[in-house]
Amino acid sequence: MDMSRAQEIQHQLTIGRLDDDSRHDQGCEGRPEPEEQEPATPRRGKRRRGVRWWALVAADMLLLLWGQAMATLLGRLYYNSGGGSMWVATLAQSAGAPLLLVPLLLTPRAAAGEPRPAAGRVAAACAGIGLLIGCDNLMYSYAMLYLPVSTFSLLSASQLAFNAVTSRLLNAQRFTAPILNSVVVLTFSAALLSVGGSASDGTASRVPPGKQALGLALTLSASAAYALVLSLFEVTFDKVVRARTLRWVLTVQVGTNVAASAVSVAALLASGEWRAIPGEAAGFKGGRVTYAATLAGIAVGWQAATLGAVRLITRVSSLFASVTSTVALPLVPIFAVVLFGDEMTGVKMVAMLIAVWGFLSYVYQHYLDDRRAAAGKEESARAEGISVCAARMASQTIVPARESDVGA
Repeated sequence: MDMSRAQEIQHQLTIGRLDDDSRHDQGCEGRPEPEEQEPATPRRGKRRRGVRWWALVAADMLLLLWGQAMATLLGRLYYNSGGGSMWVATLAQSAGAPLLLVPLLLTPRAAAGEPRPAAGRVAAACAGIGLLIGCDNLMYSYAMLYLPVSTFSLLSASQLAFNAVTSRLLNAQRFTAPILNSVVVLTFSAALLSVGGSASDGTASRVPPGKQALGLALTLSASAAYALVLSLFEVTFDKVVRARTLRWVLTVQVGTNVAASAVSVAALLASGEWRAIPGEAAGFKGGRVTYAATLAGIAVGWQAATLGAVRLITRVSSLFASVTSTVALPLVPIFAVVLFGDEMTGVKMVAMLIAVWGFLSYVYQHYLDDRRAAAGKEESARAEGISVCAARMASQTIVPARESDVGA
């Protein structure tokens, strides 16, 4: 009696295990059970994260575009309205760093698990980059004086070609056909200006005679230095800081700008140009208030542009920040037409359209990268599901009961 009951119980357990195996087999063959399907929620979550990332990138891009256009135009206005101090214009490009102390103090401190880089290494990196930024700002100040605003803006697009080299050497940037197309097209859009010339610019009459060749050389040198600065920022966050939070972005930006401002202040005092500041402000078109407002606007614009660029470096890459900065350059002549009387020629319009096309080519590469990443995640999830099914089937293999166990 006991033997027959034990055999009946074993038979029922065997049938139950076979039913479970058949259900798991159906799940592995692509017909999952309802509670294991969950297709909609994870995919919506991934889309929301992607949209949020692109929204933050777009905000950083707008900050860079707005700040760079504003600072470039106000820098030209400074010279057109009677300003002439090279070191004052240079100092204005980095003197707005104290404005970032307010958001820096409001950002939360590093969490317990976040890396804490050595303060000495971070300070050394900021000092080195800040020194290079100070020299770069001086070259840009002279170039702004020696070139019309449209010529300066479009020739500055050569920074993208330089950054393509530095990002490859220092940041191991991967170049694909769309990225190479973007670099070549954006650089070509700047070179188009030399075909049309700059005689039609309203600011050309205010450029010192015989200085345009020097302005061209300074613009190219400053563009190369700026490209190197962007790549060094990326190296600093990758190798020294090892964190990409907003707090560290603000910390590095404040540190580098303080170093650049120290160089400018020391040079301003050593050159003796500081003695001419009261007279320059008094003779400025619009008076002292306009003089101070113009310099303050330059400082705010460059800090906004730098913040947007550094944020793009931490989110994407230094090359993406350089591409966005290059897109801002053809936009400046549009505002220069209204503010300074520059003529919007057909060559400038073509250059602007080509720049937009080059930027869209770079964005298309990121779209392809996103699609490949999504496909890779789906493949990983499918492989993981197959392995889980195989593990379940292996763990539920039926082991026949021995006669001695049943009798017991």
